[in-house]
Amino acid sequence: MISKILFAFIVALLVTVIAGLVLIPALRRANLGQSIREDGPVWHSGKAGTPTMGGFMFVIGTSIACITVGFSSFRTGEFLHLQIFLFALVYGVIGFYDDYRKLKKKQNEGLTARGKFLLQLLISVLYILIVKSTGKLSAILYIPFVNISIPLPNWIYVIFLAFVAIGTVNAVNITDGVDGLATGSALPVAICFGAIAFVLSNPSLGIFAGALAGSLAGFLVFNFHPAKVFMGDIGSHFLGGAICAMAYACDMPLLLITVGIIFVIEALSDIIQVTYFKITKGKRIFKMAPLHHHLEMSGWSEYKLFAVFTSISTVFSIISFLGVYSAFS
Repeated sequence: MISKILFAFIVALLVTVIAGLVLIPALRRANLGQSIREDGPVWHSGKAGTPTMGGFMFVIGTSIACITVGFSSFRTGEFLHLQIFLFALVYGVIGFYDDYRKLKKKQNEGLTARGKFLLQLLISVLYILIVKSTGKLSAILYIPFVNISIPLPNWIYVIFLAFVAIGTVNAVNITDGVDGLATGSALPVAICFGAIAFVLSNPSLGIFAGALAGSLAGFLVFNFHPAKVFMGDIGSHFLGGAICAMAYACDMPLLLITVGIIFVIEALSDIIQVTYFKITKGKRIFKMAPLHHHLEMSGWSEYKLFAVFTSISTVFSIISFLGVYSAFS
């Protein structure tokens, strides 16, 4: 099983790097450059025109690794890694449409919030119902670290999981605001789920996690500061969907709180800022939300942001793994 996880990692890494060498020049020729937020940090203006929609690279890398390494599983009737990939892919399609609208309008505005929410809700509910029908997902809420399981009515659990999925995807999207930040924060998460898959004897999850980790490592070659390409909404939506689907494949949605701590903090900082702004009629807690922009405006370099956020994600991924290991080993 470890060999399959490592093989998926290597295949995805190589495919993503090769895809980047081909795709980035093509994106430049097509003038598919990123528009920068008008209210964002002034120094980000130099990033305008950097090719976006680079998430295609790790979508391709993950898909090829899942198909090639996981092909033998198809013959035995095991399609979990394909289910996880398809869920992430559909979210990626929403992100692609969002990117397309932004590029068409030549501004940093895509789908309306209402339209995006309804699409995400529909996808999440359908996926959860499909996974539940296969028996891979129960209506029992497992609480990590304390090893407690709470049975819930099916309809409440489905609604809960749907909103968790939407929150996860949007939290990853919010985090993607500095070179390599979302990529570096997500890489330890993918590795963590690969290790958890080994503990739970879940080879399909291991293959997908290995493939995602490899493709993110390959993408980071081009996305590290100064970024040669941005992942775009296609990448952040695919990534958020993938992380959420892996947690569901473990039947441990609450694990997302610790393993995805960076995304939780980023989302909370945005929510706190908006709520406080409305309550106080114009006052702010942070210089700018989400948190990484506040830290930027406080003097943090993009290198420091990447190092600190990736380190925090790594530490909490290890904690998350140890919690699962102690309960199931």
